[in-house]
Amino acid sequence: MLTSLALIFLTGTALGGIFSKVGLPRLIGMLLTGMLLGPFALNLLDESILSISSELRELALVIILTRAGLALNTTDLKKIGIPAFLMAFIPALFEIAAIVLIAPLLFDLTYIEAALMGTVVAAVSPAVIVPKMIKIKEEGYGQKNRIPQLILAGASLDDIFVIVLFSSFLTVASGSAGFEASQFLEIPVTILLGIVFGFSVGMALVYFFKKVHLRDSAKVIIILSLSFLLLAFEDQLQGFFSFSGLLAIMSLGVTLNQFYPVLAVRLEQKYNKIWVGAEILLFVLVGATVDIQYALAAGFAAFILIMAALVFRAIGVALSLVPSALSKKEKLFTIIGYMPKATVQAAIGGVPLAYGLESGNTILTVAVLAILITAPLGAFGIDLLYKRLLD
Repeated sequence: MLTSLALIFLTGTALGGIFSKVGLPRLIGMLLTGMLLGPFALNLLDESILSISSELRELALVIILTRAGLALNTTDLKKIGIPAFLMAFIPALFEIAAIVLIAPLLFDLTYIEAALMGTVVAAVSPAVIVPKMIKIKEEGYGQKNRIPQLILAGASLDDIFVIVLFSSFLTVASGSAGFEASQFLEIPVTILLGIVFGFSVGMALVYFFKKVHLRDSAKVIIILSLSFLLLAFEDQLQGFFSFSGLLAIMSLGVTLNQFYPVLAVRLEQKYNKIWVGAEILLFVLVGATVDIQYALAAGFAAFILIMAALVFRAIGVALSLVPSALSKKEKLFTIIGYMPKATVQAAIGGVPLAYGLESGNTILTVAVLAILITAPLGAFGIDLLYKRLLD
């Protein structure tokens, strides 16, 4: 396993750096590292690390959601108003709807499996857009109508919304009893209880951290441990009632942000440092799970599906911005900025396969191809056009 970890970190860092030098997202190099080192190519990774790949990707997802919660600026949300709220779910719903309609025609999928695929593909990537939007904000572009803040706020909420839907559809798709419409009635309860659990744990931590002096590194360990317990409780309480452990983790971070903002800023910096290693593990391991021959066979159909979904997403973004005062150029930039996919797809793309769903390989393949197509397109589009489209 140690040799495999060395290969993952060294090769992932090297290829990521090469791709970064030519203006492409580093994560593309990491993803290709996994495909190269994985069992479907050079087969250099030890089985022991591949066997815990899903757990390591879940760890990365916990870090992603906690970072998002700690960084979510509710002041910006209030200032931006209705468009930020609409951007949180309308573009994703349009994209999911497109995949539900088109995917069964291109692949051997049920509508529930297509909906599950839609939730995997629909999320926006913080890994791509966050550094881009921060750079644009620091350079002073788009500040009249707070375009970078709108994209950042909408993307954070978009990820939460999509992940909650993913958890719900995964439960339905993997249920032995089959599909029942009543299962969808549990979704609002799942969301509400997830928020309540996360808020309760977050408030307890606020009180504890204000009373007990600990190093920030120790606080991170405590928060990570409680996040893992929330996921475990979700599984343990499954027969009694449903709540979203992932949403609870996000809610925990938001609560710390609201009630102990000084600490939240410091903790976010700690999580950013952890993410340096977690990002490499996440993208390399998800790349290692890709069956390259299957991906090549499904490539054209997957490409058609992804491009159609992007068109629907663009329509969703345009509709979300109707109540705003944005110009046509600013709306076009927002559509481009809301395109890239990467982090969430890597974190949850392999979950259906790990659950043993027959559609798992197809969902993973489409998720990886969505990253390879949209991350470079979005990154290039943002860099090329922000000075032309934003004041």
